[in-house]
Amino acid sequence: MGFLFVLIVGLAAGTIAGIVGTGSSIMLMPVLIYQYGPKEAVPIMAVAAVMANLSRIAAWWREVDWRAVAAYTLPGAPAAALGARTLWVMPAHAVDIALGLFFILMVPTRHWLRRRQWHLRLWQLALAGAVIGFLTGVVLSTGPLSVPAFSAYGLVKGAFLATEAASSLILYVSKVLMFSELGALPLELAFKGLIVGASLTAGAFIGKAFVLRLPAALFERLLDALLLLSGLAMLAAAW
Repeated sequence: MGFLFVLIVGLAAGTIAGIVGTGSSIMLMPVLIYQYGPKEAVPIMAVAAVMANLSRIAAWWREVDWRAVAAYTLPGAPAAALGARTLWVMPAHAVDIALGLFFILMVPTRHWLRRRQWHLRLWQLALAGAVIGFLTGVVLSTGPLSVPAFSAYGLVKGAFLATEAASSLILYVSKVLMFSELGALPLELAFKGLIVGASLTAGAFIGKAFVLRLPAALFERLLDALLLLSGLAMLAAAW
């Protein structure tokens, strides 16, 4: 029954992430931690995140901005591997607090940057990829960090979802490989991650139907709401 509940939450999380572009880890991690404990939950979520991002790429394949993906992941993938190794030797408590505050402050900052018509260039997106990649390896989820980065680059709706998913996929693959090297991903946990990832995958295709009918203004409001909830979730986890 516990695993069935995990799959139900995974389906809901995959649907929301399919609409907004992030949030599946933040919704699913508390359930996984309760069910399996933090040491097993983090690798399981990493495997599930690989499948979730694959499904979003499949749903929006023609919308991917491959130049943005390359700029973001070339520095981001090795940084994610370094972050995953760092995770095992340092406490993430202070990082959770800093990220929680960052996510909350990102809501007014996004609108301030938009009013000033500020946009990230390709080389600035690469710098963001290095920083976010490292944090992706260290903490549970940095989706709310990549959301403003790809939004500031000028991507919206399908192009945003596809490009962010392709970039996150490469970062999570790097993280999974590092977990495997550290011996933190035995076959049993990998199998659980694949099953959880299947529920996220189904949710991503459900979410696509909503995105196609979603007004741009409502899409922006959903991003703001998710950033705020992500920040509060991080602070709650730190508490």
